[in-house]
Amino acid sequence: MIFTYDERPSDSPFVERIWRAHSERAGSFSSVAMSHWEMVVTRHQDKTTLTVRGPETKATPLHCPADGEWLGIRFKLGTVMPHLPASKLVDGAVNLPNAASQSFWLHGSAWQFPDFENADTFVDWLVRDRLIVREPVVEAALQGQLKELSIRTARRHFLRTTGLTQSAVRQIERARYATILLQQGVSILDAVYEVGYYDQPHLTRSLKYFIGQTPTQIMDSSRSEQLSFLYKTEPFR
Repeated sequence: MIFTYDERPSDSPFVERIWRAHSERAGSFSSVAMSHWEMVVTRHQDKTTLTVRGPETKATPLHCPADGEWLGIRFKLGTVMPHLPASKLVDGAVNLPNAASQSFWLHGSAWQFPDFENADTFVDWLVRDRLIVREPVVEAALQGQLKELSIRTARRHFLRTTGLTQSAVRQIERARYATILLQQGVSILDAVYEVGYYDQPHLTRSLKYFIGQTPTQIMDSSRSEQLSFLYKTEPFR
């Protein structure tokens, strides 16, 4: 293992997951596709940085330094930072400037770096100052509950808020869910059926693109490259 991590849910309606990781040694890993944006605090060699990371549309090989620590706040689809929207950060990221050794600048104010324990309070403060808001159209679209908006208008809202189309989100989340099943010992054919792929080649193409590994590699953890943060999700049909 290059790094270890754990995660927890959040009571905030704005947050999908809160996670943290620590690298045991340096090495390469596969950063898998993700449909959500997140804030990540990196601590390495006495330096702390807060990065806003956008959605990732495909798997990317990355290098992990030794003895690093990370805290991640992954936001729910439909949560947006108006002055730095996810649509501007697809397959990209921006480091926010440091204000001091334990604080950073965000929208003209200095903020203390959050930690694993107070991340929910940190998010509450962001909500209080209207630095993050919810776009209800996205949640309604995901739940199939659009009533007053046309499909074209809803798609435009979805893309502007998340940086991705609803189809792209569905494909990414489906690949992540299939990966979790395979890691848990579900057979390849059962994963094809459970997640809704057409056949095994369809599953293989999807996982190679979004996860960076074939189903066989994912199932054989002793031979495969380590993957970035994954957690149990529901299937997207």
